[in-house]
Amino acid sequence: MNEPGHLPSHDEPVRDRSDVAPLSVDSDESIGYASSAHSRGLQTTRGTLRHLRAIRVILNSMLLLALMYTVTLTKSLLIPLVLAAFLGLALNPIVAAGSRRGLPRWLCASVLMLALVGSLGFGVSKVAQPAMGWIQGAPATMKELLPKFRTITAPFEMANRATQNLVNGPPSRAHPAAAAAAVSISTWDVLAKAPAVLAAMLTVTLLVFFFLVFGDTLLRRLVEIVPDFHAKRHAVVIVRSIQTEVSRYILTTSLINLSLGLFTAGMLWWLNMPDPLLWGTVAMMANYIPYVGAITTTTILMMVGLVHFDQLGQAMLPALCFIGFTIVEGNLITPMVLGRRMRVSPIAILLWLLIWGWLWGIPGALLAVPMLTSVKLIAERIRGWGWFAVMVQR
Repeated sequence: MNEPGHLPSHDEPVRDRSDVAPLSVDSDESIGYASSAHSRGLQTTRGTLRHLRAIRVILNSMLLLALMYTVTLTKSLLIPLVLAAFLGLALNPIVAAGSRRGLPRWLCASVLMLALVGSLGFGVSKVAQPAMGWIQGAPATMKELLPKFRTITAPFEMANRATQNLVNGPPSRAHPAAAAAAVSISTWDVLAKAPAVLAAMLTVTLLVFFFLVFGDTLLRRLVEIVPDFHAKRHAVVIVRSIQTEVSRYILTTSLINLSLGLFTAGMLWWLNMPDPLLWGTVAMMANYIPYVGAITTTTILMMVGLVHFDQLGQAMLPALCFIGFTIVEGNLITPMVLGRRMRVSPIAILLWLLIWGWLWGIPGALLAVPMLTSVKLIAERIRGWGWFAVMVQR
């Protein structure tokens, strides 16, 4: 038993260790305080990261909206540039082939542009007069169509009226049908827009010519800016592959659409339809807009057939033949020629058409699918953008 003031020796056992317990309590409290402080620090860091992500999303959304506004505001400048870039890419292999045979690029580009402008002018001269005739005669054409549409829809209207009588009883006296709004498009309205159209065509022609002549020089100077030799070589490979694939796609698609237009014009001439060359041109241009273009051309051919022919079967035959052409072209010829790699998802096509049709109108709808396919081909070659190519792939 220890007396007061007696210190235990090394041989004596220490029986009372009550003075050690507070140390362990203080240690547990310090550890708990440190862990709680660490957890609070983690929560603060996570909250800061969430706020930073939210700010980043907001800034990206604002940047996207600003970009869309800028694209819409500058469409009169961007549409000729995009169209000229696509035409330059499509025609560049022809100029390059002439240059490899020792011909100057400016000579090849000049001959090619003269042939293109001459062909375009000849085609416009052939379809301009029939198009003006159909535009000016649109009110009379609608008046001719209304009785035929009533004949077609009469059984459906009778069935609908009988169903309403059974459900709601006899109807009250119907009000007279409102007269259809007159469509008035004069020659002056077309001529008033001719200077703007001619200026746009001249701008596109000059841009295409300069792209064909100085495109390779511009590419070399852009590559010279890259400091590293390995990066320069990689950039040249990427740009050349993108240029080859995009030009192949645009040129092949244009040839397919031209063939569809020629087949449509020949079919309409064989069926004794009026102005087959005009409707073949409409089919060729509308085919740049997948799905929507085919539906629009089918509707136009059906209306022209109803105006020109008296019998319903004969009137519907041109539209039915065109539907057969588009089915064969869209499901057999185009996939076989372009391959699976250049095919794009229908959902992506419709969304892209909706966006660019809203931003640029009809020119945006015509350029939407070539732009989407070109962006997909470019995204496959650029690091970090492969997800876009996967999303729009069919």
